[in-house]
Amino acid sequence: MEPQLAMVNIFPDPAEVRTFALEHGFHGVEWSFKLQDLPETPARQSEWVRCIEGLRPLDVRYHCPFFKVDLGHDDPARAEEAGDIFRRIVRLISKAGGGVLSIHIGLGRNSMEPLSWGATLDNLRGLVQYGADRRVRVCVENLAWGWTSRPNLFEKIIRMSRAGVTFDLGHAFSCRAVKSGEFSVEDFLTPHPERLTGAHIYHEEIEGTGHLPPQSLEDISSRLDLLCRLGCPWWNLELHNPDELIQTLDIVRGYLAGRSCRREMTSPDAF
Repeated sequence: MEPQLAMVNIFPDPAEVRTFALEHGFHGVEWSFKLQDLPETPARQSEWVRCIEGLRPLDVRYHCPFFKVDLGHDDPARAEEAGDIFRRIVRLISKAGGGVLSIHIGLGRNSMEPLSWGATLDNLRGLVQYGADRRVRVCVENLAWGWTSRPNLFEKIIRMSRAGVTFDLGHAFSCRAVKSGEFSVEDFLTPHPERLTGAHIYHEEIEGTGHLPPQSLEDISSRLDLLCRLGCPWWNLELHNPDELIQTLDIVRGYLAGRSCRREMTSPDAF
């Protein structure tokens, strides 16, 4: 079973996203929410659901790249505010039929000091269950910095919350834990391969520049090998520039043409 190739909603017009995706042979879209655009009223929510339905036949997953919106803030009011935001999004996705939602811990922060480890685990566990009750699988993405950038802490977060894993290739390549040789890229996934739900694919992330595409297959081949070996079903090519996206698509398609990505593990339960 080859992975589904997906793209980000890189255009403001969903119809343009759909047209671009179908023209280039993508299977799906990973819809990144913007906090300022979250629909507030029932009418706006229904309008959003129709927008998502309009992306068919593409499959849709969801992503919350929200800076400093953390379930585990050590200020209970801030933590509850974040929880309210994520629960609203879970309910919204549920209205659209359910699916997979990726979130972050500590995104946009240069210190984890404002966060509580215990509150993070407790509130994340609650959100995972809240999602499961509404047919939304909540996943945590590894970052290039912070708790989720260290495989040993990432493993604990995933195991203790029962969240799924969204594996970011660029973050894993760029993080200090891997750059120093203390851990390997594989260490993010080998403790819990059955929880690997999807991946974000690009070469590396440079602060102030953003996501960089691979220049050749050699840049990302070993990480793609890992995804294939573990049977990762969803590959979101996380580039926001159309030319860089197509460049990466060509490299990934060349890789897939040269080997067969078959799932070697038992498929995890959806929820």
